Amino acid sequence: MTPHAPAIAGYTYGGPEVARSPLSDADFALLQRTVLFGDEDRAALRMAAEVVGPQVEDVLDVWYGFVGSSPHLVHYFAGRDGAPDAAYLGAVRRRFGQWIRDTLAADYDRRWLDYQYEVGLRHTRHKKNQTDGVAAAADVIHLRYLIAFIVPLTVTMRPFLAKGGHGPDQVERMQQAWFKAVTLTAVLWSQPYLQPQDF
Repeated sequence: MTPHAPAIAGYTYGGPEVARSPLSDADFALLQRTVLFGDEDRAALRMAAEVVGPQVEDVLDVWYGFVGSSPHLVHYFAGRDGAPDAAYLGAVRRRFGQWIRDTLAADYDRRWLDYQYEVGLRHTRHKKNQTDGVAAAADVIHLRYLIAFIVPLTVTMRPFLAKGGHGPDQVERMQQAWFKAVTLTAVLWSQPYLQPQDF
């Protein structure tokens, strides 16, 4: 088993404060099968980790540039006065960087599954704003944007993957594995938004 990426303060990968996902291991296996995610994808993500790891801050610059230029997304990080909370944005950025590393290095096991449920909760009214102790005006990240974000998180990764000196076929394998992993993550993060019988 590959070691998990190290956690950062306030965003523990696992631990007693992380909620347990109600999804069974069998259903999780079927979900991975449905998005065509398998051992070859895990291997491609490990390869991608070596390429993307040194570029994480550059990736975040692109993503934060996109968010920062989109007032409807910045809204989720604004205080009650309507101004973006710089400390909140900074804390989320650090966790976002850790999420990139975790996604590339994960074993996609029960520990990872439980953590995705916890992250999903932190986007909903159950836990938003609690991790950082902020008073953002928005008490939920609307599900439509969580799902829609699959596209920018995926299409913007290819140029970074291409900087590793790998051939086009390997870059494509890494890109497809990243796309599957991001989609799988978004599906799991959506679970707390829904009635259990509907998920």
